[in-house]
Amino acid sequence: MSKRKTYSISDLILFSLYSLPAKNNISFERLVKECFQSFPQVFSFKQYSQWPDARKLDRPLRLLRGKKFISIDRKTGNIGITSLGQKRAKEVSKLLRQGKLL
Repeated sequence: MSKRKTYSISDLILFSLYSLPAKNNISFERLVKECFQSFPQVFSFKQYSQWPDARKLDRPLRLLRGKKFISIDRKTGNIGITSLGQKRAKEVSKLLRQGKLL
């Protein structure tokens, strides 16, 4: 019996944000696109798996901001990753490569 690995949506969002070339001026829409392209099975609608579900990012983004992993510009809504967030994203990246993130 094989163990099915599950991933925290917050960690997947952080990884997706970290994967983008410009890490400090990312629009919400761009982040939704990156998350969906990287992990379509997690960030899609249940009935319409070909479309991203942006609602899945709402609560996790607030959690990430509360943990000071990301910052959100109040005027533009753009999202940036903090140094603490980059550290966590590197850990997540390593775990994803090893297939050990649970």
